[in-house]
Amino acid sequence: MEDELIPGLPQEIARECLIRVPFDAFRTVQAVCKLWKHDLESASFLRHRKSVGLDRPVVVLAQSEPAPVVAASTDGEKSYPSPLLYRLALFQPATGAWSSLPPIPGRPHGLPLFCQLAAVGRELVVVGGWDPRTWAASDEVHVYDLVSGAWRRGVHMPGPRRSFFACAASEERAAVFVAGGHDESKNALRSALAYDVAADAWMQLPDMARQRDECRGVFASGGFHVVGGYPTEAQGQFSQSAETFDVAAWRWGAVEEGRLEEAACPRTCVVGGDGRVYMCRQAGQAVVVEEGGGAWRRVADLPREVRVALQMVAWEGGFMVLGSGTQCGAQVAYILDIESGEGEGMKWRKVELQRAYSGHVQAGCCFHI
Repeated sequence: MEDELIPGLPQEIARECLIRVPFDAFRTVQAVCKLWKHDLESASFLRHRKSVGLDRPVVVLAQSEPAPVVAASTDGEKSYPSPLLYRLALFQPATGAWSSLPPIPGRPHGLPLFCQLAAVGRELVVVGGWDPRTWAASDEVHVYDLVSGAWRRGVHMPGPRRSFFACAASEERAAVFVAGGHDESKNALRSALAYDVAADAWMQLPDMARQRDECRGVFASGGFHVVGGYPTEAQGQFSQSAETFDVAAWRWGAVEEGRLEEAACPRTCVVGGDGRVYMCRQAGQAVVVEEGGGAWRRVADLPREVRVALQMVAWEGGFMVLGSGTQCGAQVAYILDIESGEGEGMKWRKVELQRAYSGHVQAGCCFHI
C-alpha cells in the first residue's frame, strides 16, 4: 500500500495540495519528509502543476555582483575596485522576488564570463564562456536542477573552444542547440552541435552555410534559428540573414537573406510565449515583432531609462528588458505584458531592483515552474 503523503487525505487530494506550493518554498517542502521530496522531484509533479495552470515564469540571469564601494584613500594612493564576479540571479515576475542560485561547485571566481544559459524542463544548462581569471575560452557544461537544488557537471562541449555562439533550447527534444561563434584564433565558425541533457551527450549537426560569429539562437516552430552574425573577414559587420535547422528533417534550410530588420547585433532576439520573434531595434527605442518575409512591426517604445547594454527575456504573456539609459549607467529593468494589447495601450512596469541585484546582465533564460 502506498504511504500517505498527508495522513488522513486521499493521495490525489494531497498531491493537489503539494502542486500549489509556491516555487520559492520547494526546498522547505522537500526537507519535510522523504515522501514529499520524492513527489516534488518526480517527472509528473511539474507536468501536473502545468496542466492545471499553476506554473509561473522563473527568470534566471547571469548577473554581476554589485561593484564594491571603494573608500577614498587617505594616503594619496589610488585604489581600484576588484574585478566583477558573475553569479546566477533568479527573478519571479509574478511576485517580484529576487534570490540567488547556489554557485557552481569548485568555481570560487564566479560564473564564466559570456557563458550561455538554456532552460530545459526544470534544468538550467550553463554552456561555455570565458574563465574570469585568464579569459581563456571554456568548453565546460554545468547543469542545475531548479527543483532538487543540485548541480552536476556535464560532458564537455566537443570541437574547438568557441565563444559568442548561438544557443537555444528545445523543450520537446530536451536538448540545447549550439552554432557558430568563433574559435580561439578568432575564426568565425559554421559548425553546430546539440546537447541531449538527459543522456549527457553531444551530437554533431551539419554545418551552416555561412560563418556566423556573435550570432543569436532561438528555437521556434520545430527549428533552431540562427540569426545575424558575421564572417571572419568582416569583423563586426553584422548580417541581416539567418539560417534555420529543421530538427525533424535534421538539415539546414536555405539562407534567409534580409531576415532581420537591420544589420545590427541580434543579442536581444527572443521568442515570446506566442511563438513569435521579438527584439529591440539597434537605436534602443522600440521593441519590434517579426511578421515574416523580412517585415517587422513596432510593438512598443522602450522606456528612456533602458537604451543601451540591452538584454531581453521572454515568457508566456510578457517579457523583461534590462539595460541602462547611458553607457555605464545604472541598471534598470522593465516588464511588458504583451497580452494587454499593442501600441499606446501597452504599459511598462518598472521592476524594483535591490542593490544586490542591480548588476550588469550578460545572459538570461526563463523557466515555467
